[in-house]
Amino acid sequence: QVQLVESGGGSVQAGGSLTLSCAASGRTFSNYAMGWFRQAPGKEREFVAGINWFGGLTNYVDSVKGRFTISRDNAKNTVSLQMSSLKPEDTAVYYCASSSLGRITTTTGEYAYWGQGTQVTVSS
Repeated sequence: QVQLVESGGGSVQAGGSLTLSCAASGRTFSNYAMGWFRQAPGKEREFVAGINWFGGLTNYVDSVKGRFTISRDNAKNTVSLQMSSLKPEDTAVYYCASSSLGRITTTTGEYAYWGQGTQVTVSS
């Protein structure tokens, strides 16, 4: 049974930083790309960042480029999202997801497994 468990969410003021972590179990973690998505109230879930199977390639939505960094540790089966210079518009529930593919994909439907989500709230 595949499990993804996120941690590290919370409330911060604009300009602050948070690091989200996701611990994976139940499948060969290193075979698959990983992604972070977010969903704000009343909005669709959107791709935030992705990393390929060995961590050599990353991709970000334009709105977070230069502020967020995704990384993975295949020895520990974890993926992280370092977020800095946070803005109120970053407020959302953030989800960790494990892809069906080894390459990065921004398509929600190509992610086979999802975590429960962790709330990030950025106040102005």
